[in-house]
Amino acid sequence: MPVGLPAHSPAKGRLAESAVRPLLGDRKSSVFRIPSRRAVEASVAAEPSDQRERFLHACRIARETSDDSKAFAKQGFYILPKVVEIDRFLRGHPDWIARVRETHPELAFWRLNGGQPLKLAKKIKSSVSAPGLDLRRDLLVKAGFARELVSQPAPKGAAADDLVDALACAAIALRIEKGLAQSFPSSPPRDEFGLPMAIWA
Repeated sequence: MPVGLPAHSPAKGRLAESAVRPLLGDRKSSVFRIPSRRAVEASVAAEPSDQRERFLHACRIARETSDDSKAFAKQGFYILPKVVEIDRFLRGHPDWIARVRETHPELAFWRLNGGQPLKLAKKIKSSVSAPGLDLRRDLLVKAGFARELVSQPAPKGAAADDLVDALACAAIALRIEKGLAQSFPSSPPRDEFGLPMAIWA
């Protein structure tokens, strides 16, 4: 989940998103643009109560508060409640800011693949692709995860690709703990509440 929300969105989104997309090849579209704080907060507001209207309202605010007058993807809209949850937690618990880091599954797999973008998608037309999923499982095994773990059924409410994504993020958490991870950008800007805006791998 993204950490740190800009007051005004630069062209193409936060610097973190702009920094990692070129690394991912055909997978770059998986890195959603995160809009301004006002747009994110509007996406979870009580009004308008209709979800479609709330999305359109948040997109209007995003256009007004971005350098390139762009909104954000519908897929991104669905993760914004969790983004707000993390944002509120960190703002209320500043001692956790240094401990909570943002990563992204495709960037994590880029790192596990030796800094090369993955050639195979994990989903094709919203359906899980077995070759893409198997590629990611193999990378997790090479990173030290047990084959039984990466191949087990996903927990209730999650899909098989959700499980491998979570394990890829866990692999980056281990890299962070060992001091091996890199932030994108290398000198992360901070939002108005002091939250660093960087994606780690």
